[in-house]
Amino acid sequence: MKLGPTEIIDTFAEAFRMRFVRLIVTAHDDYWLDAAVREFCGYASSVIACDAEIGVERHLTATETPDGRPGVALLVFGFSAEALTKAVPNRTGQCLMTCPTTAVFNGLAAAEERVPLGKHLRFFGDGFQKSKRLDDRRYWRIPVMDGEFLVEEWLHVGKGIGGGNLILQAATLEAGVAAARRAVESIAELPGVITPFPGGIARSGSKVGSRYPGLAASTSEAYCPTLRGQVESQLHPACNYAYEVVVDGIDEASISAALATAARAAAGDGVVAITAGNYGGKLGKFHFHLHQLLA
Repeated sequence: MKLGPTEIIDTFAEAFRMRFVRLIVTAHDDYWLDAAVREFCGYASSVIACDAEIGVERHLTATETPDGRPGVALLVFGFSAEALTKAVPNRTGQCLMTCPTTAVFNGLAAAEERVPLGKHLRFFGDGFQKSKRLDDRRYWRIPVMDGEFLVEEWLHVGKGIGGGNLILQAATLEAGVAAARRAVESIAELPGVITPFPGGIARSGSKVGSRYPGLAASTSEAYCPTLRGQVESQLHPACNYAYEVVVDGIDEASISAALATAARAAAGDGVVAITAGNYGGKLGKFHFHLHQLLA
């Protein structure tokens, strides 16, 4: 199969079950909203070493937010609700409560699991905090130096999917990074997905395990151009640069749409092939076959 000059390899992306929460963060204006988002999303590319994988799902207008202010929807993925219970309150307290004018709300409907947010952060108020219940949802008002930090008591937890991916193979650096940007920018228009790596791209694609004991992951040598000839390469003969687009999503349909959209956006001159990473189906139960997605 080809998309223009780009060959689509007949393979599948392998993904796995994760848990996620959706935060609605609002602020007085776009400047402080952007500051809050940058801080909250820092060091959150991969649960290989980070406490969560985080990204902006989409920006919200004032008519879409609970308090009528500019906002964003953030998706936070972890392997379990317990992991999210540690990561999300810590990040909210350090990165959102500290940022001028922000407020934080639960962005998911009722679910089987939930994690505490304001329930934990309220203690920062040192006894001066106040609670308010509206429509069966409890909020905490924590006094801070510019007024009050409003935060919802609980976040609902959804069952999501992590690790959907495409590997873009290009003949030149310019073609590779341009294709990567096209792919990520196309995904940014879609609901229910994030691309948590820097600029949405992982240049250091990884495999499970290592020859060094205790290392959970290491470089995926089959996709490193400088190792061609030393290993069993999975690169197209004309490929000199490879970039991985990693997608986390709320369900299979969201990731399928994102991968198909990204592949179509990335294909073009200088992009010799698009493939995907998998472990023969042994790592995760979700398999996204590229030819089926693009048929």
